[in-house]
Amino acid sequence: MGLKHQAFFYSLFLSRLADQILLFLVPLVIFQLTGSVAWSGAAFFRETLPRFLSFPICGALCDRVSPLRLLRVSQLYRAVVCFGGMVGFAVFGRVGWLIAISAVCGVLTTQGLMAREVMLPQVFAGHRFEKVVSYTQIADQLGMVVGPLVAAGLLTFWPWEYVVVSTAVLFLAADGAVIAWQRSVRPTLAEPEMATGNWALPIMIALRHVVRLPGLMEVVLLAAAVNLIIGVTLATSAAMVTGIHSQTETYYAGLQAAGAIATVIILFATAHTAIPLKTLGLAAYSMIFLGGVVTGLASGPHVYAFGFVFVVGFDKMFNVFIRSMRQRIIPRQDLGKTTGLVVMLNNLSQPLAGLLVTVFAAMYGAGGVITALSLFMGIVGVLVGAVKLRRAPREAVAD
Repeated sequence: MGLKHQAFFYSLFLSRLADQILLFLVPLVIFQLTGSVAWSGAAFFRETLPRFLSFPICGALCDRVSPLRLLRVSQLYRAVVCFGGMVGFAVFGRVGWLIAISAVCGVLTTQGLMAREVMLPQVFAGHRFEKVVSYTQIADQLGMVVGPLVAAGLLTFWPWEYVVVSTAVLFLAADGAVIAWQRSVRPTLAEPEMATGNWALPIMIALRHVVRLPGLMEVVLLAAAVNLIIGVTLATSAAMVTGIHSQTETYYAGLQAAGAIATVIILFATAHTAIPLKTLGLAAYSMIFLGGVVTGLASGPHVYAFGFVFVVGFDKMFNVFIRSMRQRIIPRQDLGKTTGLVVMLNNLSQPLAGLLVTVFAAMYGAGGVITALSLFMGIVGVLVGAVKLRRAPREAVAD
C-alpha cells in the first residue's frame, strides 16, 4: 500500500505475532497440565469472552477519542500486563495468571483492532477497501504464521513464563512501529465527536442500526455462524492434535502455520482479483462449512489437518466480505459504535463454542461437537439465503 505506510503494517504484524503467541500458549499449557479437553474449552471460554464483550465499549470510545491514541494505549498496556502478570505468577504461582494475562490482553487487543478499523477508511481513502482489508489481513496472517512457530521454538528452550515476557517486548516493538509511521505519514484523522449523553446512548444508536439498516442483521447472523466453527476449532485444536490424534507440539505448530500460510495465499488472490462481494462471501462460507465437517469426522491427523486448513484458511476471506459489507452499510459517523456492537454479536459465538465443548465433549466427543456445530452453521446459511431470496423481488419492486 506504499512505502510510507510500511511501518503501519509492521506494527500490525508485530502486535498479531505477540497475540498469537499468547493464544497458542493458553490451550496448550492448560491441556498439558490437566489432560482434559473440557478444561481446554473452559480456558478458551474465559480467555475469549472478555475480549468480545468489550467490543461495543471500545467501538464507542473510537468515536469519542482519537483512534491513533487508543491504538498506542492498547499496545503499551499489553506489554505492561504481560510483565505484571509474570511478576504475579512468580510471587503467587498458579497457571491462572496465564489465562488472566490473555484475557486482559484480549480486551486491549479489541481496543487496538477497533482503532485500526476506524482509521483504515480515512488513512487509505484513495484505495479500494477490499484491497486495503486484504493487505491488513495479510499482515495479520503473517503474524499468525510466525506466531505458533516462534512459540513452539521458544518452548523447546524456555519455560512458558519466559515466552510470555517475550510477547511484552513484541508489543513494545509494535508501538515503536506506530510512532515511526505517525512521524513519517502525519495522518489527518476526523475529529472525534463530542461526548453527549450517557454511555448507553451510543449502544442504543448502534443497536438501532443493527435492527433497521438493510442487510446488517443478515451479516451478523452469518458471521456468528462462522465464528461458532472458528471458536470450536480453536478451543479443541490443541486437544485434537496432541491428544486424540497423538501428534507432537511441533506438528500442532506446523498445522497452525499451514493454516495461516493458506490464508495469506487466499488473501493475496482476493486483493488482486475483482471478485463480486457476494460471491466472495458465499465461497468463503461454503469452504468453512466443508472444513468444519471434515475436522469433526476426521479419523486421522492428516484428514483433520485438511479440514483445519480449510476452516482457518477461508476465515479471513470471509472476514474481508464482512468488513467490506459493514463499510458499505454503516454511516461513517457511527462506524465505531456500530462496528463495535456488530463485532461483539458476531464473536460471542466463539466463547459459546468453548462452553459447548466443556459441556458436551465428555458425552459426544470433540468430533461430535464440531460436526453438530458445522451442521448448524450450514442451516443458518441456508435460512439467511432463503430470506434474502424472498426479499429480493420486493426490493426490486420498490426500486
